[in-house]
Amino acid sequence: MKPIFIIGYMGCGKTTFGKALSATTGIRFIDLDFYIEQRYHASVSEIFDKYGEKGFREIEKEMLHEVAEFEDVIISCGGGTPCFFDNMEHMNNHGTTLWLQATRECLFSRLIRKREKRPLLAGHTDDEIREIIDSQLRLREPFYSAAKVIWKGDSLEDRRQINENVSQFLATHPIL
Repeated sequence: MKPIFIIGYMGCGKTTFGKALSATTGIRFIDLDFYIEQRYHASVSEIFDKYGEKGFREIEKEMLHEVAEFEDVIISCGGGTPCFFDNMEHMNNHGTTLWLQATRECLFSRLIRKREKRPLLAGHTDDEIREIIDSQLRLREPFYSAAKVIWKGDSLEDRRQINENVSQFLATHPIL
């Protein structure tokens, strides 16, 4: 089976949904940011500090192209991954892209709870975080909307919701 690439904005539940889908199907799960960190022996933040965003995005593209060659994997991508180089086209050509779409309100609710763990949001007020979400989604949604499958990610708040979402997803998309 070709890879399934889960894309979407930070906080939409890519890792949560991907791990649950993996656990249910037995298909290996890869978090692209974690994969990069393992390969470079540094956190994404450290890579950003050392190489800048441009350098990080080049590394991200290289690692994306590498994992796109794997069989039987579910890959959770960073929120910006589809928006650089030919990444979205590459994912669509090498597997199935799944946009885990969440409402702005849902994203805001999830992200303010963990704002200090997100360098982009740390130290920002609630109003500033709303503006960051809105402005970035305006830029990113054209890329996300090129996904082959769109799935609602608002109901991933507890184990019951996660399990129901995975069951419903598999019932309508029997592992693509």
